[in-house]
Amino acid sequence: MASTGPPQSLKRSDTSLTREGDQLIITPLGAGNELGRSCVYSSYKGKTILFDCGIHPAYSGMAALPYFDEIDPSTIDVLLVTHFHLDHAASLPYFLEKTTFKGRVFMTHATKAIYKLLLSDYVKVSKFQLKICYMMNKTFFAPWIKLSCHFSPDICIIESTYGVQLHQPRNVREKRFTDVIHSTISQGGHVLIPAFALGRAQELLLILDEYWSNHPELHNIPIYYASPLAKRCMAVYQTYINSMNERIRNQFANLNAFDFKHISPFNSIENFNDVGPSVVMASPSGLQSGLSRQLFEMWFFDKKNACYTWVCRGSNVGKNHHQ
Repeated sequence: MASTGPPQSLKRSDTSLTREGDQLIITPLGAGNELGRSCVYSSYKGKTILFDCGIHPAYSGMAALPYFDEIDPSTIDVLLVTHFHLDHAASLPYFLEKTTFKGRVFMTHATKAIYKLLLSDYVKVSKFQLKICYMMNKTFFAPWIKLSCHFSPDICIIESTYGVQLHQPRNVREKRFTDVIHSTISQGGHVLIPAFALGRAQELLLILDEYWSNHPELHNIPIYYASPLAKRCMAVYQTYINSMNERIRNQFANLNAFDFKHISPFNSIENFNDVGPSVVMASPSGLQSGLSRQLFEMWFFDKKNACYTWVCRGSNVGKNHHQ
């Protein structure tokens, strides 16, 4: 699905339900032709569902919200949050407090646990001044109803950030990732990995911790993870092992895969002993501010160092560096 601008108004009168009959309406209120503010409106036979309620990270204030003014929130029966990322869930407080929506919100237990921490942190650095505690205690209902995998959906709505790209096999990408890091630190350099505080970061940490365990010559090379928020959320990852893939569940029989052996917290740049090679994973991923930006400016001009960048939205240092 693609949207080149605000969707046509989906506000409807009571008589429109009978006219539509069996018509299924799916309209993106955000992320239709952009990366950010994911929000998908869907109605069928008089029932309306909203999938996700995110913000656009490249904008601020009302401009970051989905196109809520194109719908009548009071007609929405259920709002389903697929996962905790801000571009999928950060406008939920606004939608619950400032619109006429009276339906229920569903998300998994693990998503709810992390989202509460993530949203509290987001509020600290944004202009949102909403009753977060009330919202978390009174509005959320979990978990999702688990569906059997033996069914054939008529329509599949999927996040497709990399949908137009051809990917190498996972094992090839992992080897390329670890090869770059190993080569850089072997030359005495630093590796900076700007990453989101949650999600991909934990996956990369698993890869690094396992790689370090299999290479004793690297045991004296520190890996730092700089995110107080992620440190608090790590307890959620450790708790919901049963929601992980089969490999992680099998490992948990002997050890908790998220109890890292070779990764230490990065307390502050003032106390950082910048001597010798190291690997530092820090946020934000776009290098626009914060610790990742500080380290980037410290290390960028030394050719023996490396910066491993990922998806970068809008106009920022990370996008320019990647290009």
